[in-house]
Amino acid sequence: MPAKETIRAYYDAFNRQDMEAFFNLLHEDVVHDINQGSRQVGKAVFRDFMVHMNRCYRETLTDMAIMSNDDGTRGAAEFVVNGQYLATDEGLPDASGQTYVLPAGAFFEIRDGKVARISNYYNLNDWVAQVGA
Repeated sequence: MPAKETIRAYYDAFNRQDMEAFFNLLHEDVVHDINQGSRQVGKAVFRDFMVHMNRCYRETLTDMAIMSNDDGTRGAAEFVVNGQYLATDEGLPDASGQTYVLPAGAFFEIRDGKVARISNYYNLNDWVAQVGA
């Protein structure tokens, strides 16, 4: 599967909350660079991260623009996160169902038609301002 199609399928599964389809698009040794955070390695660790995220946030991604290099090994996506803050995440403001709209982006490495690396970026200060620090 070409990079653009892999990235599109990844985000389509995310938006449907089809976590099995989502995880099936990841390499076993996927590298996940968390925005302003650490690097995590492995599908099991990524699964734990997503369980936490889905408990704290409900998000849908819109206005998607997907790009890739010529050989399909790298790609990028820019999008808008439309979210609701459901449960307080450690070190962040208290959650009370606040909504937010946040521009974001991600960089991908694609190997064998699967996501081998994803690095996410957004403006955390903008998010904090929107949910009311």
